[in-house]
Amino acid sequence: MKRETEACRVTTRFGRRGGMLNIARKDAIATRLGFACILSALVLSGCTSVDRTTTGSVRRAATVATFDHMNDAQLAAMAGRLGAQYERNPKDRQTALNYANVLGRLGRNDQALAVMRALAIVYPKDQAVLAAYGKALAGAGQFDGALDAIRRAQNPAYPDWKLVSAEGAILDQMGRKDEARATYQKALQLQPNEPSIISNMGMSYLLAGDARTAETYFKQAAAAPGADSRVRQNLALSVGLQGRFQEAEAIAAQEISPQQAKANTDYLRSMLAQQNSWNMLKDKPKG
Repeated sequence: MKRETEACRVTTRFGRRGGMLNIARKDAIATRLGFACILSALVLSGCTSVDRTTTGSVRRAATVATFDHMNDAQLAAMAGRLGAQYERNPKDRQTALNYANVLGRLGRNDQALAVMRALAIVYPKDQAVLAAYGKALAGAGQFDGALDAIRRAQNPAYPDWKLVSAEGAILDQMGRKDEARATYQKALQLQPNEPSIISNMGMSYLLAGDARTAETYFKQAAAAPGADSRVRQNLALSVGLQGRFQEAEAIAAQEISPQQAKANTDYLRSMLAQQNSWNMLKDKPKG
C-alpha cells in the first residue's frame, strides 16, 4: 500500500484526509492501483471520507456520532478543548479516546496514534482501547500492527461483529482482498444485513477496480435499515466512477448540498479525464 500511495502522488492532487487512488479509462474500469489513487484524491480533497476500519453506518456512541456532524473548524475547536483536558489527565480513558478520534478525523494521524499508544499501555486489556488503538494504527498506515491490535481486542467466545468488519477493512488495505471478503462474510453471520459490513464489501470491490460489483453492494447497503449518509455517498462514488455523472450527482445531492454534489462530480469527471490523458500518453508508441 505504501508503494501505491506514492504512485498516487504523481497523478493526483491531495487535500484534507488520508486515503488512496488514481483512475483508469471509462471503457475499461481502472486497475486496483488506479482506483486506489482516485479514492485517495477524493478523500484528501474532502469529496468523501474514509475511515480505514469501516466505510460507514456503524452505529456508535452518542459522543462519536456528534463528531460525524462537525465540520473541520468545529473539529479543530473540539480538538483544542479535548487536548487541554488530555494534558491535565492523559490517563483519563474517555477523554483520550475522544481526543484520538477527533485527531484522526482531522488527519492528524501520528498524533492520534501517540495518544492511543500511551492509553494502550495504561489499559492493555481494555477491548475498546485496543480497538481504538488498532484504528489509530490503521490511520497511520501501520496495518500489521493494526491487525494485531484489532485481533487482540476480539473475544473469541463472544466475537464483536464491528471488530470482525474492521479486521476485514484492514486486510483490504493490505491487498489481501480474498481474506478481507471472507472476513466480511463472517461479520455478516454475526450481524446479518448490517449496512456498514455490506458497504465494506462494496469498498473492497471498488478498491479492486470493479465499480459495477461495488455498486450492487452499495445499493444493498443503502437499502438496509440503519444505513447512513456515508453509505449513500459511497454509492454515488461507485456510480460516478462508471461515468454516470448525472446519476451520481443526484444520489449525492440527497446527502449533501446540491452545490457540493456538483463540485464533487465535476472533480471526479476531471480526474477521469486526466487519467484518460495520462493513459494515452503512457500507451503512445515511443520513437
